[in-house]
Formats: sequence, C-alpha cells, structure tokens
Amino acid sequence: MRVVQVTRFGGPEVLVPGQAPDPAAGPGQVVVEVAVAGVTFVETQIRRGTDRWHARPELPYVPGGLVAGRVSSVGSQVDPAWSGRSVIAGTGETGGFAERAVAAVQDLFPVPDGLGLPEATALHSDGSTAQGLAERAEIRPGEWVLVEAAAGGVGSLLVQLARTTGARVVGAARGSRKLDLIRDLGADAVVDYSEPGWTERVLEATGGTGPNVVFDGVGGEIGRAAFEVTAPGGRFSVHGASSGQATVIDPAEARRKNVEVLGIEQLFDFGPHMVRWAERMMSQAAAGLIRPVIGQTFPLERAADAHAAIEDRTALGKTLLLI
Repeated sequence: MRVVQVTRFGGPEVLVPGQAPDPAAGPGQVVVEVAVAGVTFVETQIRRGTDRWHARPELPYVPGGLVAGRVSSVGSQVDPAWSGRSVIAGTGETGGFAERAVAAVQDLFPVPDGLGLPEATALHSDGSTAQGLAERAEIRPGEWVLVEAAAGGVGSLLVQLARTTGARVVGAARGSRKLDLIRDLGADAVVDYSEPGWTERVLEATGGTGPNVVFDGVGGEIGRAAFEVTAPGGRFSVHGASSGQATVIDPAEARRKNVEVLGIEQLFDFGPHMVRWAERMMSQAAAGLIRPVIGQTFPLERAADAHAAIEDRTALGKTLLLI
C-alpha cells in the first residue's frame, strides 16, 4: 500500500512517499480504508524533532494520528457489525498517512449520517478540543472573547462557539486573507497581531476593558501580550504554542491581575470527554450552528506540502489529506 514516511527528523522535505505491507487487524483492532487523514501543527513539530510533549517516534515512521474511512476488516474480539461502517479512527500518534490504517475498536467514532468524511474529520479532534476549551472557560453572553490564531482549525471553531453563546468576539490572526475569514465567521472585530500595537486595537474594540476570555493558541510574545490586556475577573485559557513556547503565567501575577489562568496542562484532562465533545460539535454542525473550515486539501503524495502550508502560516482552518 502507499504510505508517506518520515525518514529523518527535519523540514517538510523529510516526508517521503513509499510503500509498506498491508496491515492486519489484531485482537480488538480493525483495519480502516483511509479516505481522509487529518494534519496537525503538533505533528509538524514531532517531525522536526522539536516537540516537547510527545516521545520521538522511531525512524522511519508514518505520521498521522487521525483518519476517516470505511472499516474493511475486523480482528478477533471485535463486533463484526463494525465491518463496512464509516468511521473516524484514532491511530495513536503514527500510522495515518497511508491507504490503510489499524485502529483499536475503542478508538472508533461512527460518522453521523449526512456528514461528509472531511467535515467529520475536521470536527472530531479540533472540534472536541474547541468545545472543551469553551466549556472550561465558561463563556457568558455579552462577554468579550479574544481568540488568537482565529483562522486555524481550533480557532475558527472557537470564534463560532463564542458567538453561539452570545459573546462578542475579537479574532486575531496574521494577514488580510485570514482576517477576512474571521469576519465571515461572525467576529465583531479583527486584529492583525503581526502589526505593532495590536493589543491597543483589542482594547479599543472592547471599550477599553479588555477581553473577559482569551483563548491563547500562539504563546510566546503574542500570548504574553494578550494576557496583559485580559480584563480583571477574566479567564486566560492556553491551548497551543505555535510560536514555539507556551505561555506560562506566574500564579502570583495572575492573582494580582485577578485573572484565572487555565494553563496548557488542562489539555491533559481532555481525553475522557473527547467523544462527548465531538458528538456535541457534530450535532451543532448538523443544526447549522457551526461549520468546519477546511481551508486546503492535498493528495497523500503531497503530504510535505500540507506540512509546509501549516508551518509557513498560509493554511486556513483545517488541513487534510485526501487518499
């Protein structure tokens, strides 16, 4: 079968098309005929060997932790009724950039009727993360919410979730193309955080008080600047570090500003809730309340281009491989 492998740690060019034996389902496992593979920023950092949150895979390895497709075979101890079903499947941290992938039966998520596989893939991991972040931050009607990286997979969904709660949204991103998308998603104001003084425009948009909730998916200087303008009594929620460094706020400083900090470690507790959150997001999508933004798709052999689009900040919304 066709696969894409990482042959050494480095830039996107280390993603090389190749061949591998067809996998077989072991006890408690299924084989999925992959139609869609999700691509994430974290996977680009694992490929570079710079990610600090996951163990380095043994080389060579096939990237990809989430796929969608049809169950083609089942192993022992698996209900035969899974065979032929359309599913989202977690493969762990590797194995998804392939024509066929093995997944444990407990890591399968049936795709609801009427929802396409690309849309379901975009809503499953990014959607459940966004739903979890929104619940933990307890967004209230009328509050101002600042979403960093608001044109990304998680960020674009956070903009929409905040709007459905009745909050007002400031979407922050880099470049006019992304700002246009954020406006289309319903943000009340947009700012370009590549420009000097961007936090002053956040304050202007929020009437001088600052945002009540900040979703920090960037970290670094941008995350730190966003914390500085968070309104007293607000919540500062960290979920990403696309700058290379997650925002860490000293607890004493948070108390002085009267800001509740939900650090990036909150993500470690998301696992048991992900199925419920994914179901919630897909039901909201079916009701027309939110929509996943699939900004770009690539065939399997162009996986390197997919990683490059994410790393050079040109990608909008979710990036997918179509196989």
